[in-house]
Amino acid sequence: MKRALIISPYFPPTNAADMQRVRMSLPYFTDFGWDAEVVTVDEQYANLAKDDLLLQSIPPGIKVHRVKALNPILAKLLGMGGISLRSLWYYRKKVSQLLKNGHYDLVYFSTTQFPVCILGPYWKKHYGVPYVIDMQDPWHSDYYQDKPKDQRPAKYWFSYRLNKYLEPKAIKQADGLISVSQAYIDTLKQRYMAIKNIPAATITFGFLERDLEIAQQNKAAFPPLLDEKYINIVYVGRGGADMHKAIIPVFQALQHGLKTNQELFSRLKFYFIGTSYIASAANKQAIKLLAQNYGVQDQVVEITERVSYYHTLSTLQQADALFIPGSDDAQYTASKIYAYMLAKKPLLAIFHPDSNAVGILKKCTGHAIVLTLGDDTAKVNGMLNKTLENWANRLFEPINLTKEIEDYNAKTLTGKQCELFNRVLTNVSR
Repeated sequence: MKRALIISPYFPPTNAADMQRVRMSLPYFTDFGWDAEVVTVDEQYANLAKDDLLLQSIPPGIKVHRVKALNPILAKLLGMGGISLRSLWYYRKKVSQLLKNGHYDLVYFSTTQFPVCILGPYWKKHYGVPYVIDMQDPWHSDYYQDKPKDQRPAKYWFSYRLNKYLEPKAIKQADGLISVSQAYIDTLKQRYMAIKNIPAATITFGFLERDLEIAQQNKAAFPPLLDEKYINIVYVGRGGADMHKAIIPVFQALQHGLKTNQELFSRLKFYFIGTSYIASAANKQAIKLLAQNYGVQDQVVEITERVSYYHTLSTLQQADALFIPGSDDAQYTASKIYAYMLAKKPLLAIFHPDSNAVGILKKCTGHAIVLTLGDDTAKVNGMLNKTLENWANRLFEPINLTKEIEDYNAKTLTGKQCELFNRVLTNVSR
């Protein structure tokens, strides 16, 4: 049995999107000849919400090594608020000890807390272990360079320069790449000739069937978020400015409906839940403000605070219909599209035409309404007007799933990760 050491600063019970691939893969690594251990930051140092139910999905017997991190308040004063920088010294110490005292075939960074990846070259140099980086998001990107300051992430000036400096140090010596998007891999291989020929694989996010069971078993524990007096249309996920282009046509259709038939369309209530990663974001309701621009604010509820993963699954199941707005960035992948599909509710999605989510939705579902940015305006408006009118009249057409959905279950995708690991070992042994 080969051994992998997985670096994931966030891990259950911390509720973070970037640990989901690791969490869903852990039950299946041994099926493909790999014994996986996780090195994470102890949850007491993570400044994100906790969800103890996530622990129910972790197989018994999985070794989880926990490291310390600097206090987030103190570290923030030093300009090191991110968990990767706060834990970097502790990661170096702990993993060096593990690599010195035990045999591991590979180190696997699966996180969006990318600065921790700069330890890959250090461990490779001192202990001869190859490493793979999972690019769940872009690391260094120019996406926000031409955007107004109010649309840029917090501390963008610092993070942009830090990422530009650190990315080449980690990527140039990587032995393999996994990414949710082929575009991420293409960009990196064009940017750094040193990795042009290393093994790489595009592996999307997926779903763990056990999660649906956990959500169902615990649904009574979740506070209700929806109002039964309305027809509830739900989106759960971040709500950045890059998604506004996908949201605006829906608000315009809702505006049109309210003007032509106030009584009918006022039955609809759109929910945008967990739209901000910032804990103190209660007053930063960007989508609610966008709704006000179109006079539909009374039909829109925005809850900026994130809800737990299983609360999300339960809420999707309670909705009358679902809406997924995509990013205007072609490389963005919506990690939760599988949860939406598995809910088997009427589904409306609007994505960039080059997003891989478009192909996945069309391949894995029937009756989903999938539109893309740049589609003919008249066609889009007609489709949205008709869809909202049908929903207001409770004329629903739930989606059905095709057999291709199984290409995205956790076991299948874990197998693809292990195939990449094996290719890396073959490549480095030459």
